[in-house]
Amino acid sequence: MHSHLHSITVPAVRSYDRTLLFAMLSLVVFGMIMIYSSTGVVTPFLEKKNITEFYYIKRHMLTMILGTITLVAAYRTRPVMLEKMSIPLLVLSGLLLIMVFVPHVGMKAGGARRWLKLGVMTFQPSELVKLAMVIFLARYLSRPEYNPDDFRCFVKPLVIMALFQAIFLKQPDFGATMSLFILTMGMLFIAGTRVRYIASLLILALPVVYKLAQEPYRLRRITSFLDPWKDSQGSGFQLVQSFISLGSGGLTGLGLGESKQKLSYLPAKHTDFIFCLVGEELGLIGASVVIALFLVLFMRGVSIANRTQDRFHYFLAYGLTMMIAVQALVNFSVVTGMVPTKGLPLPFMSYGGSALLVNMAIIGLLLRISKGEALAPGTAAKDIIARKVARRNIYSAGGAGK
Repeated sequence: MHSHLHSITVPAVRSYDRTLLFAMLSLVVFGMIMIYSSTGVVTPFLEKKNITEFYYIKRHMLTMILGTITLVAAYRTRPVMLEKMSIPLLVLSGLLLIMVFVPHVGMKAGGARRWLKLGVMTFQPSELVKLAMVIFLARYLSRPEYNPDDFRCFVKPLVIMALFQAIFLKQPDFGATMSLFILTMGMLFIAGTRVRYIASLLILALPVVYKLAQEPYRLRRITSFLDPWKDSQGSGFQLVQSFISLGSGGLTGLGLGESKQKLSYLPAKHTDFIFCLVGEELGLIGASVVIALFLVLFMRGVSIANRTQDRFHYFLAYGLTMMIAVQALVNFSVVTGMVPTKGLPLPFMSYGGSALLVNMAIIGLLLRISKGEALAPGTAAKDIIARKVARRNIYSAGGAGK
């Protein structure tokens, strides 16, 4: 009788979500194949720099090994520890972000200072900032003192977001600025924050966005996005090449390694525009498989969040899932010409160490949350009630109209 009561109050620890892990590994392997396909052909420009056909793939495989270690480390981190580390991690990520402006430590490329030199490798602190912000928000929103109806509770995380955004714009990194805004608003929305607070902020942000869009290079991106063929050899070149790459694949593609656009036509073919290569070489079928794998990741992440019986885990799982989903959605939108170029890589597939390390850490944390944690008696009931209140605030007409 006693053991029966004990089994009711303490939930059993589940196994980790194997479907989530399979989807991520599939995307990583897919990405590795496409990176080699896009960089295996050595152009005269690369020959001058002594870059061989295996240069990029060897570096990417090293990142994959480091990413696997990061995933395992994240999986082994107890969420209670993560909650305690949230503010120190936020401060550390902020310090690293400022260090990109330090001479000989920060690295400039393409007119932007976004990277730190780490021996033979580079690291982009903005990726860590987004992760640290999600962990901090999960802790902040799960605190008993957080009140979604209190305007002061809404403003506090916005101040931290604005500080990071100011540094992002100084680099400049408009993509990271927008990503952080979407993540913060999304998590506040899930927590049941009044819709009129968020709507008011969006209206106030419009003049700022307009002012930022007036920067000559951003304005060129916007005009070339609206009509890339107007300057197909200049500002619209990348988007036109992206359309040609995606369009020439047809249903089944030209075949693995047979892309024509990778031969010095399509810029950023192994980074931000790698999805075009999938469409060209593997066709609509290959592109659909990639999109389906991201949909599986998203659905498993939401399922993990909804199954958990702890408020911190609930907000953390939603925030982490949103991080990957937003980045993937923006990347798909950019390469298909639905939004202006943002410079955001495709998670797990694009060449680039920082994003892959952080995204694999995200999967490690989601796998840990999916296992479930034994909670103190009564905790689950309180959290389920709190979650119902949050959902009522979001979906009920009365909650939205207040």
